[in-house]
Amino acid sequence: MRMSKNKLVRPQAEETLDAARLELGADFQDAECLLISEVKVLLEAQYDSKKEDKSMDEIYSKTLEYVQKFSRYTNRDTIKEVRALLKPTELEPFECAQLGNLCCSEYEEAKSLVPSIGNKISDDDLDSLLKQMDSLKKYQG
Repeated sequence: MRMSKNKLVRPQAEETLDAARLELGADFQDAECLLISEVKVLLEAQYDSKKEDKSMDEIYSKTLEYVQKFSRYTNRDTIKEVRALLKPTELEPFECAQLGNLCCSEYEEAKSLVPSIGNKISDDDLDSLLKQMDSLKKYQG
């Protein structure tokens, strides 16, 4: 609390965020969620266009290094196919991005790591989706 012209001003109640219940905050209300592989494609394209530009800062370099390390899909066609698999589901964009980034091998693991999935998709459908994504990852060119 702080004083303002002899009045006691209480700080605004902070928004409670919980990704497990898809309470991501106002900043993410209408935001598109990207796969790490999609961020990699975007950053590499920007890097290629500014290769001679020495203004690439440390944050950019570290981010590029991170996405290169953790990107699960190595080519654009595979990324598009993964997106196409995830799009017709009843899952929220955040949940789709989490599934695409985590590359879970079993539906129990996926539901444990992304608890907001809950009963939005049957175990069999989720298992099938994960197997298709795994197949794309294994056989990408």
